[in-house]
Amino acid sequence: MNILLTGGTGLIGRALCKHWLSQGHQLWVWSRSPEKVADRCGESVTGIGDLGDLDQVRLDAVINLAGAPIADRPWTKSRRLLLWNSRIKLTEQLVEWLATRQQKPALLISGSAVGWYGDGGERELSEDDSAVTNDFASQLCAAWEESATRAESLGIRVVVVRTGLVLAAHGGFLQRLRPLFALGLGGRQGSGRQWMPWIHINDQIGLIDFLLHQPGAAGPYNACAPQPVRNADFAKAYAASLGRPAVLPVPALALKVGLGELSGLILGGQKAQPLRLQAAGFQFRFVTLDAALADLRKA
Repeated sequence: MNILLTGGTGLIGRALCKHWLSQGHQLWVWSRSPEKVADRCGESVTGIGDLGDLDQVRLDAVINLAGAPIADRPWTKSRRLLLWNSRIKLTEQLVEWLATRQQKPALLISGSAVGWYGDGGERELSEDDSAVTNDFASQLCAAWEESATRAESLGIRVVVVRTGLVLAAHGGFLQRLRPLFALGLGGRQGSGRQWMPWIHINDQIGLIDFLLHQPGAAGPYNACAPQPVRNADFAKAYAASLGRPAVLPVPALALKVGLGELSGLILGGQKAQPLRLQAAGFQFRFVTLDAALADLRKA
């Protein structure tokens, strides 16, 4: 296939490029630094700074994963604008360009997050459920998805991937946690009862590849393992995988003071279930957190 990616130099994008190059696909990555794409994504991947460079290239699919990290720093006014523009504005620009093409790809797979549901508390959430709360993260995901689904009016099938916390040996969520936990300074956050929907990086790549090859796939899919865990259990399991205790909790008040509204993303959660993926026949390789962490220790 001929595939265009946005966000191709990120954690998921790089892994997708590696996987799809091994399958013989031709890949382009739309990037602000196209000269760095080959080094980050693979020598055979072409970096482009202008979508117009692909006007004469036949595309089979577009994978839209671009977006600044949402949990890296407090949501100041300027940070909110960056988070919005890097997702919604970029997706709008992408769809506008697709509208100008004579030949249009059959499929757009666009990123989102389980944060679309807001803080779900104890509710078990499937793709059929509505958003529970309307915080900034939920609004951001909703607008991101709405921007992507505009491509349906162009005759393009749209798949939305609502991703949980992606666990990888290098980069991503665990990279931020590892220094503290490796020193034995990790622990639950707040009450520790909030649900954490997680997914192993290999399953994340596997499900996107699976959806790419499903001619009937459309709409939202929860990209998270079938067994979410509570925050306190996650902290214990991750600390144990490093041979360390998890005995230093972070009080909710400290998170609220230090992170402001961003703390809601950490103190809340979603008990999300990947029902549509399972119904479609996707098989998760890593169903339990212990199995996922044990595999990542080998990497």
